Amino acid sequence: MSDREKLARTLYDALAAGDAATLADLLHPDFVGETTEGLPLDLGGRHSGPEAMTQDFWWAIGRHYRARAEPERMLPLADGGLVVLGRYTGSARDGGAPLDAAFAHVLAFADDERIVGLAQYTDSARWAAALPSPPAGERPFRVVEYTVDGGVATVRLNRPDAGNAIDPTMVEDLYEASFRAGADPSVRAVLICGAGRNLSVGGDLPFFAKLDDADRGSRLRQMTDLYHLALDRFAALDVPVVCAVRGAAAGGGMGLAHVADIVVAAEDAAFALGYAAIGLAIDGANSWYLPRVVGMRRAQEMFLLNRRLDGREALAWGLVTEVLPSDEVEARARALADRLAVGPTAAFGQMRRLLRQSWQTELSEQLVAETDEMSRAGTTADAGEGIRAFVAKRRPEFHGR
Repeated sequence: MSDREKLARTLYDALAAGDAATLADLLHPDFVGETTEGLPLDLGGRHSGPEAMTQDFWWAIGRHYRARAEPERMLPLADGGLVVLGRYTGSARDGGAPLDAAFAHVLAFADDERIVGLAQYTDSARWAAALPSPPAGERPFRVVEYTVDGGVATVRLNRPDAGNAIDPTMVEDLYEASFRAGADPSVRAVLICGAGRNLSVGGDLPFFAKLDDADRGSRLRQMTDLYHLALDRFAALDVPVVCAVRGAAAGGGMGLAHVADIVVAAEDAAFALGYAAIGLAIDGANSWYLPRVVGMRRAQEMFLLNRRLDGREALAWGLVTEVLPSDEVEARARALADRLAVGPTAAFGQMRRLLRQSWQTELSEQLVAETDEMSRAGTTADAGEGIRAFVAKRRPEFHGR
């Protein structure tokens, strides 16, 4: 195997592992990716630079598909490049439809033996066929009310008679809402709330009680895959998220509060997990957020002993931002979302990213990230307006740019 074939193998291994550090080492700063026109989700086209290829193509694939590129043959070219023939195999995350598409990749190498180009040829129709129809962003809502008003996208779970329990339809609607909120430039804040007395009682246990053991496991996988993708999208939005909690925020439903930046809870709210009571493990990002927010010992108490918290206890533990009587919660949450929606939206997005990544980076890395984000923020119109308004002692008028 030649050195360049070894480099290509390393590339495919890094893609399969989601190894961003190795990809950064492999790709030349002048890297250009040319991907097949007609791929769904705007994946096709030219991607200039390693970051564009990684974020806008490879990681975008990972958000919508569970798939990997399996190289089968490598053919050297006279100019030193390499043709890689193989197949993409896997399935779409939303719905689980299979993906099986042949590919040809033409790799180009720089003098320093890093990869400087990748031209991709594949059957775009097979990629599209794996996705449900209509695509995300165009599906009708059934059990979630989604509205945009005054720059605020309101995501209201709307199964009040079932406590806004999470079933397959709810998961699909939440994913649709997360997609729309991220794709709409008019959205400058998001409010998550529930119709009726509860935010969400968690998983729809009557639905799962009807399934046999084998089918229950596969349905749980399908649901949690898509629900977790929705939560990940809400957490990664470049706009602030507010959550209003009345009644229960239980089990996986608690994840809707975790992905928010500001949580307004009722005094009589009920934060509970309940997994131990029904013999299930953890979902809804609870195992990631709770130890970080409340500490490991308190998280263990909630998981293993089914400790339930009311609004005041949740405030003391750091799970929520403020607590009010139940009938004041949603109005207060909406007022906060309105306030955030007229703020410096780009800066809010940078703050969200920095805070989120701080949980898994060293101080030296975080300082570099802060410098990068501060430099980018300094070029925005909102930064200019904010600085001038501060000096002039007037209220700034931010436009989210």
